[in-house]
Amino acid sequence: MSSLKTLSPFLLGVAGSLAPVRHGPLTQPLAPHKHASGLGPTANLTVLGGAAARPVTATGLLACQGYGSPPNTLAEYAIGQFANQDFIDISNIDGFNVPMEFSSASAGCSRVIKCTADIVGQCPNELKVPGGCNGPCPMLKTEEHCCNSGQCGPTTLSKYFKDRCPDAYSYPKDDPTSLFTCPTGTNYKVIFCP
Repeated sequence: MSSLKTLSPFLLGVAGSLAPVRHGPLTQPLAPHKHASGLGPTANLTVLGGAAARPVTATGLLACQGYGSPPNTLAEYAIGQFANQDFIDISNIDGFNVPMEFSSASAGCSRVIKCTADIVGQCPNELKVPGGCNGPCPMLKTEEHCCNSGQCGPTTLSKYFKDRCPDAYSYPKDDPTSLFTCPTGTNYKVIFCP
């Protein structure tokens, strides 16, 4: 069975509260077949535990109650897919708010995907929001940027993200340079602010 570890000193909890990670890396087991999901630092996470600071339990369990809202850097995964492959990626389609690394933690796959550029600091004015840089689709909501018909290519604004994070999705049809595979059964880690 694959697993996902997140390595971050804090996870953003419900209503924007920071939840300190006190018990080391969090481990979220991934279902062995046909599981797809995403993880981002703005997800509405409920950290299990009783203390006022909401520490992570010794088992590292999280109950995610949503995906947050743009702008957010996402680690996305689909486990146990075609030809016993897992599909992994980092996406900036909805925007960017924190640097991220998504990598294999198993010997059978050496994939490392990173997006660590200063995207927020250099964000184009039309995408800039406090604490982040919106993706063109959620901000502008145009066919050119959202690709609802399936017929689109990179835009000047999506290229802003791609130039800074070449391995991350920058627009919906960015599969050839942004979607990576590892054999099913690989373990992964996501590091916020590497």
